[in-house]
Amino acid sequence: MKLSIVLPAYNEEGSIEETLRTLYAKLQEEQIDHEIVVVNDNSKDNTLGLLTTIQETIPTLVVHTNHGPNGFGYAIRYGLERFQGDCVAIMMSDLSDDPADLVAFYRKMVAENLDCVFGSRFIRGGATYDYPKHKYLINRFANTLIRLLLGMSYNDSTNAFKLYKKTTISGLKPFLSAHFNLTIELPLKAIIRGYSYGVLPNSWRNRKAGESNLKIKEMGSRYLFILLYVIIEKYLSRNDYLKREA
Repeated sequence: MKLSIVLPAYNEEGSIEETLRTLYAKLQEEQIDHEIVVVNDNSKDNTLGLLTTIQETIPTLVVHTNHGPNGFGYAIRYGLERFQGDCVAIMMSDLSDDPADLVAFYRKMVAENLDCVFGSRFIRGGATYDYPKHKYLINRFANTLIRLLLGMSYNDSTNAFKLYKKTTISGLKPFLSAHFNLTIELPLKAIIRGYSYGVLPNSWRNRKAGESNLKIKEMGSRYLFILLYVIIEKYLSRNDYLKREA
């Protein structure tokens, strides 16, 4: 089963090379058939120039430029419309996600024939490093609220790092989110639509270089919009969007 990895990149010249070389080395070591799809989200720095150079030594690297509209969600969606694998992972370009965790996700999906594999930083074996205190508190509040409103046990919906089969991605369309709220749209839709999933612990490290593009004040209403949509679909759609068996 071929693995695709979609990474959005906006002004990531300080992180992108280390991220890609670390990821590629791990996938080669594990002999996993793959492609690495980086979506340059109209970066203003030298991200695109670096990607062009890196392609010379990473043959599985595919580079796209999203000329607009731009934003985290749009960049991910751009990649999700173009990947070629049988399954696709969403990872960050700042090495906050561990490639070893990706390998574990992939092995679990293959072994158990799951539609999705999600990580959690907040179960036994999970970890966070240098997580800003205020973001941690907001994260735990948001995930607790989501769990209560949707009646589910999964406790880390807000982390983008997840793995989906290609058929699952097709079943989650159309996508609504333009920004970081895509991180909850995908897993919540998958769960309420009846796609099978497994959960593994994963680690997260704060970025070493550059600045996060997540602006909490701007994202609050957008996350709420997606949460309300999912609640409406879950309780009022009369199962119109449930997974259909082939």
